[in-house]
Amino acid sequence: MVLLKRPLLIGIAGGSASGKTSLAKRIYELFEKSNSVIIIKEDDYYKEQSDVPLSERVKVNYDHPFAFDHDLLIAQLQELYDGNTIQKPIYDYAVHNRSKEVEIIHPCDVIIIEGLFVLENTKLRNMLDIKLFVDTPADVRFIRRLIRDVNERERTLQSVVTQYLNTVRIMHEEFVEPSKKYADLIIPEGGKNDVAIDIIASKISSILNQKMV
Repeated sequence: MVLLKRPLLIGIAGGSASGKTSLAKRIYELFEKSNSVIIIKEDDYYKEQSDVPLSERVKVNYDHPFAFDHDLLIAQLQELYDGNTIQKPIYDYAVHNRSKEVEIIHPCDVIIIEGLFVLENTKLRNMLDIKLFVDTPADVRFIRRLIRDVNERERTLQSVVTQYLNTVRIMHEEFVEPSKKYADLIIPEGGKNDVAIDIIASKISSILNQKMV
């Protein structure tokens, strides 16, 4: 397959458990047959903490921009932008640290980046062709996060509630919610919003057609 002159970069931001991943997957499914497309999660770029004891890692505020290595994320996106292969880190939620394994990502036509601070970070935001924000009520996000973290990330009920009250809600109001103003499109309910997904798909198709000329 002949790649585009440069990849199309799509950013999806929104609160924790707002539906960013489900929206990314819906877009991926629409274009995976006709174009090379990948999803990159901002969560995989949490800072490496092998030199920090687990007892201290659990105390880190993972809902603050400083918890992420955005310099590495931006550098690796630039590598893909330039047509180079990268070794993307993989984050292990169970140990609050990066896995020893990496994922090999090859250059492709469409790159979807999803995460809390995709629109908050200026350098990252300025790289994007399409900027999306998933807007979901706080109570729905909390319930989704509670179920996800207990069932998939080996968290206790009390730890999820404590983290939400002490950091998640505060950081959302300080950093995530204000970044909504940078979005090209605000999408209620994420991957369940069929009308919004149709609009996004049309826009992506239009840009891809222009880039292939």
